Amino acid sequence: MWNKLWMTARLLAVLFFVGMPAQAQEGDKGTTAITQGQRVYSIGHSFHVFMPDILTDIAQAADIKDHKKIGVSSIGGSRVIQHWDIVDDKFKSKALLTEGKVDVLTMAPIFLPDDGIENFCKLALEHNPSIRITIQEFWLPNDRFNVENFRAAHPEPDRNARSLKDLREQHEAYFKSIDEHVMTLRGKFDTKAIYVAPVGQAVLALREKVAAGEVPGIKQQTELFTDTLGHATPTIQVLVAYCHFAVTYRRSPVGLPIPAALARAKTPTDPALLKLLQELAWQAATQHPLSGVKAD
Repeated sequence: MWNKLWMTARLLAVLFFVGMPAQAQEGDKGTTAITQGQRVYSIGHSFHVFMPDILTDIAQAADIKDHKKIGVSSIGGSRVIQHWDIVDDKFKSKALLTEGKVDVLTMAPIFLPDDGIENFCKLALEHNPSIRITIQEFWLPNDRFNVENFRAAHPEPDRNARSLKDLREQHEAYFKSIDEHVMTLRGKFDTKAIYVAPVGQAVLALREKVAAGEVPGIKQQTELFTDTLGHATPTIQVLVAYCHFAVTYRRSPVGLPIPAALARAKTPTDPALLKLLQELAWQAATQHPLSGVKAD
């Protein structure tokens, strides 16, 4: 209930920021499932670039024909502008977008401002007006909303003892900045085809479940991450990919078989954990006002 109230408050804040009536915004949530395989190109950092391969695996398991990972622009700890400025279009990002060969462009900024997002949106929409663009919100490095010094060495955050209320408050300002930027871009380009992939919401929901002792096989929040910064274990990686599946295809991942990223783990994945990850991803997607997804 608290999550729903918080999401409602966020939506009202975003609508106030951009000056749009709630009735006009509501249309973004209601579109049908996409059955045709999508050509996906991804731009981002280490909290994102593992996703395309897992998404491909999930799409195949969902019997979605012709899903394709077109390419990935991967730069560790990067802002999107670094991908835009890269010499000689190393990853072919601009070439593929200019050729109109991308159906879904996913981008993962660190923090804002980041002019690269707008640059890629402009290029993509100019050459394929039907393209859909998703901006991945993520979970905060070091559990802190620290725009300037997130790469600096930090003491190990006590993720197990952290107040979940404080954790959500740290994320709230970051989530709000992403929402507002997406709404600004929608207005600038006169499109509703720029969406939020609510990965951060799903990760926070999973952490709350772990803290409550409700996650099979995972006793502590630290088990979800590989280091101080917060790089993802396979559990988080699959949760991220399920969120992108939900936003990309507007379909629930609930009931799909275990993806290879979890199947090859040393410890067998409890089926109840797999179902929980699927449910949390779908919940995050359907509850976010800028995901383009609604519940069945």
